[in-house]
Amino acid sequence: MKTELEHINPRKGSSVSLMINPNLSDFFYWHFHPELELVYIEGADGNRHVGRHHKAFKGSDLVLIGSFIPHLNFDYGIKTTYEKIVVHIQPDFLKSPFTDTPELGAIHNLLKLSRHGIAFGSMTKREIGPRLKKLEHLNSFELFLELLDILNVLAGARDADLLHKEAVRNQFNSKDKYRLDKIYSFIELNYRNRIKLEEVARMSHLTKPAFCRYFKQMTKLTFTQFVNHYRVDQAKKLLLSGSNVTEACFSSGFESLSYFNRTFKKITGTNPVSFRSRYQNR
Repeated sequence: MKTELEHINPRKGSSVSLMINPNLSDFFYWHFHPELELVYIEGADGNRHVGRHHKAFKGSDLVLIGSFIPHLNFDYGIKTTYEKIVVHIQPDFLKSPFTDTPELGAIHNLLKLSRHGIAFGSMTKREIGPRLKKLEHLNSFELFLELLDILNVLAGARDADLLHKEAVRNQFNSKDKYRLDKIYSFIELNYRNRIKLEEVARMSHLTKPAFCRYFKQMTKLTFTQFVNHYRVDQAKKLLLSGSNVTEACFSSGFESLSYFNRTFKKITGTNPVSFRSRYQNR
């Protein structure tokens, strides 16, 4: 199973990012990221697949997933109407100067337990679900405070279950994290232009062959595949914001319309026109 390393941009001026009803039910997205993830889905029956844990859920699900734990999008394969909120929390959330703050001890413990993956029962879902739906209307400071209180409630939840007996092992060391963050930032700034593999390898202090081996080992994708995935993600946003296929193609960094259409379909399973029509209808 191919695992993709997702690059997440936090809300400006915030250590948190939100995804409200991202509508990924048609896509099998087995992925991981350094950010912690709190996901809530309501109004559907689906499958919870986090690390080695796999279990069906009925009606709703609320799960806290630690850094770098591979997981499947919770709405995969769902054909009914549902609501989904995903909160991504930066891995250095509540680090210094809050590390030794005693009032935050329970939350720090919760974040450590997130390395196992944590699922919450019906009582906590009834309390937390409505609050998560309101997060998108808060400014960054209000969001921070509300998230702190939500995490505090989760830390004291009596219906919490660890998904793994042992913490899921983090496959990246600090050097890898720094190097990959540098590569992702470079892609984010330059994806609209032609990116030379030699330049990225030199920036990573590796030879071209060594960089190719390293990047494939870390992400399970070649560098070209990863850049194409990033560009397709940008193209999706452009298509859903009103751009036509040609505009989305060239504005997201592709140099050929035929290659864009072919790559888009390979990654998403559909062509750009059908993708836009389906999601506009939704």
